Amino acid sequence: MELNDKKRALIEKIGIAHEEKGFQPVAGRILGLLYVSPRPELTFDEIRETLNISKSATSTALNLLMHIGHIDYITFSGDRKRYFKLKMSNWRELIQNEIERVIKMSHVLHEVLEERTKDTPEFNCSIEEFASFMQFIHKEFPGLLQRWEQTREQK
Repeated sequence: MELNDKKRALIEKIGIAHEEKGFQPVAGRILGLLYVSPRPELTFDEIRETLNISKSATSTALNLLMHIGHIDYITFSGDRKRYFKLKMSNWRELIQNEIERVIKMSHVLHEVLEERTKDTPEFNCSIEEFASFMQFIHKEFPGLLQRWEQTREQK
């Protein structure tokens, strides 16, 4: 598959953004490719050849992306190949899962505060502020999503 320079640059930007979130570089670039590809589904070989990556790296990244729910695959009757695609319909679930991880961390930080020395009040205050903000985000998220959906309905 031929990609122009603009699409290659976008793949790189998306890849770097995902790397900053802790993804493997190849996984981020596969997501980037699936976003900019003219077709929404690509085969293993199309992904591997377009990004010029090894079979092993491609397989590892695709398995990771499927495991964490970012991509899925489909098959077509009479064709033995798997076609990989972004799971765009579950973005709300992915964000909700992130919010749930945030609230778990907030609870852990409150436990940390119970065990910390009182001799570091500034640092302890910073931890408490962070934990409190995470609880705030968790509490406000449903309303935020609802307000966003209302603005979408008005269009």
